[in-house]
Amino acid sequence: MIKYLFPLTVIVLLVSCAPQEPKETVVVETNPASEGFDTINSDPEAIRIADEVMKAMGGRKVWDDTKIIKWNFFGARKLTWNKHSGDVRIDFPENDSNIFITNVFTHKGKIKVDGEELMGPDSLVDHYAQMAESMWINDAYWLFMPFKLKDSKTTLKYLAIDTTENGIYSHKMELTFNAIGDTPENKYWVYVDTSSMLVNQWAYFDKNLDSIPRFSTPWSDYQKYGDILLSGNRGKNSLSEIEVLDSLETAIFTIF
Repeated sequence: MIKYLFPLTVIVLLVSCAPQEPKETVVVETNPASEGFDTINSDPEAIRIADEVMKAMGGRKVWDDTKIIKWNFFGARKLTWNKHSGDVRIDFPENDSNIFITNVFTHKGKIKVDGEELMGPDSLVDHYAQMAESMWINDAYWLFMPFKLKDSKTTLKYLAIDTTENGIYSHKMELTFNAIGDTPENKYWVYVDTSSMLVNQWAYFDKNLDSIPRFSTPWSDYQKYGDILLSGNRGKNSLSEIEVLDSLETAIFTIF
């Protein structure tokens, strides 16, 4: 029996030394672009910075998991938005006889004007629901733009290292749109702090061929709401009463 020990040991050694098949490396994209994002015409450096911004503000998963957000837009409107269901409620602090409720997925709404619910015709209700959706598009962009740098039909260009009006060294990017939203001809310069990788200023252009912005405002006073960072300071104006909630009574979107 002893004479078989040596050959068996050799076989074991040969098997253990056999080359292993290399394991396939799986790369998980942590901030995938929305379907229709203009990857071809966007700069890789701008895309990289957009991903860093998402990470600095809490990360893509945290943003996707965020459910309900409330905020006051410059004192003119109070919005409650369920990101998951698409429901939006808009209250008007200076006129509580008007309340707009809409759904940004179905584009249908429930409208109260001058204290009375609109019961028809459907075209009139739909008109106000679309008006409410346009308000939401505008007001949400003022608060959530940094999370939307890789949205559908947007193009990101890297311009330069520049300084903001406050003298902060920042990455300067150009954000343009292709047939999306209420004002697709707009353009923004988005400034990203080279240290914090947070958006710290934007400049707005009415037309994407314009060379001088119509206005520029800071993005400052970042605070943590839920698990995400949001900035409410826009210089002369502010987005206030910001809340991030895990749940809310569904009646807020059905009962005035």
